[in-house]
Amino acid sequence: MKAWRIGLGVTMAVLGILYLLPFVLVGLNAFKPRKAIIRNPLALPDAWNVENFLQAMEKMRFVESLMNSLIITAASVALIVFFSAMAAYVLVRRPTRLKQFIFYALVASMLIPFQALMIPLVKVYGSLGLLNSRLSLIYMYVGFGAPLAVFIYHGMIKAIPLELEEAAMMDGATRRQVFFRIVWPLLRPTTLSIVILDVLWIWNDFLLPSLVLPDSARTLPLATYNFFGTYTVNYGPLMAGLVLTMLPVLLVYMFLQRYIISGVMQGSIK
Repeated sequence: MKAWRIGLGVTMAVLGILYLLPFVLVGLNAFKPRKAIIRNPLALPDAWNVENFLQAMEKMRFVESLMNSLIITAASVALIVFFSAMAAYVLVRRPTRLKQFIFYALVASMLIPFQALMIPLVKVYGSLGLLNSRLSLIYMYVGFGAPLAVFIYHGMIKAIPLELEEAAMMDGATRRQVFFRIVWPLLRPTTLSIVILDVLWIWNDFLLPSLVLPDSARTLPLATYNFFGTYTVNYGPLMAGLVLTMLPVLLVYMFLQRYIISGVMQGSIK
């Protein structure tokens, strides 16, 4: 048993190092000039120079791209969570054949890869003049993210005792009050899990914004593409740009780590 624990610990340590190695390399190379990166990407920088970060912020239009990413991510996640929770509640508490069909259709839609819808999506929405705006991108994110969120909320709401809602309605609460005052607080662990998944997906997404957004409203992942030339890549500012792109999510996680972990633990216990 002791040897098994030691082997498991060594395996987890090796996997942890392999997982963190790309992030460490990106962080180290962000402070090195292009020649030093090409010569030895594993070496420490000779001098911790922030010139790459200054170039990256200027070429990426960092503040503007950051605001675009924040607006799109926050609005999309908020709408996904809000409407998916209400839709799942109606599907669970007021079951009909039509609503069962809607639920199964939502679940089935998760099996369709985005690449299969990519070209028809651009053609249809382009012909309707609904591309080249942040609102269109937010609308699409809600459509692609809602099925998974409804599926997760659906299972969680089914586990909530119906007697809690019946007792509240006997005390005079309306259906809306029951949802927002009884059901919604109980969904907090599930909501945190969905928020984590959707924030990471939307913040790091490259393909859908590249199809929808114009050059004047690019997100941070799209802005890093400016460092790729026709025949060359400016590796130093590119690495710095990747660090700047990852930094906001890391800071949010550091400040909300306690709430995220507690929410996930509560959800696993339930």
